[in-house]
Amino acid sequence: MAVKYILRLPEPSRARGAEPSLSFTSDGAGGLAAELQAALRDDTLFQRWRALQEDPDEVDDALGATDPAATVVGKQEDLMIELHATTSIPSGVLKQRLRWLAGDHWVLADVRNP
Repeated sequence: MAVKYILRLPEPSRARGAEPSLSFTSDGAGGLAAELQAALRDDTLFQRWRALQEDPDEVDDALGATDPAATVVGKQEDLMIELHATTSIPSGVLKQRLRWLAGDHWVLADVRNP
């Protein structure tokens, strides 16, 4: 079952993870939404992260969950960006992907049934 997550990036320019090769590269609402949507729809970001691990074969495959039907819409709200992500990916996996992409520079504002 899909869930809608409303995420806020209070300072979009600071929304970067600790590992540059995994981080957001966009600054605008549309670009950030597209990057998160890609991270949910396919396992490219997960595979890049996995390759960085000391023992990639020991990584839990559940962390690579994908949702080809995931959608993310971005909105500019004053200086903040709001992302509306609708996905069936478990919340823990979604949060992990956001940490890779944005570090600690995001806020889960709401969770809803679509």
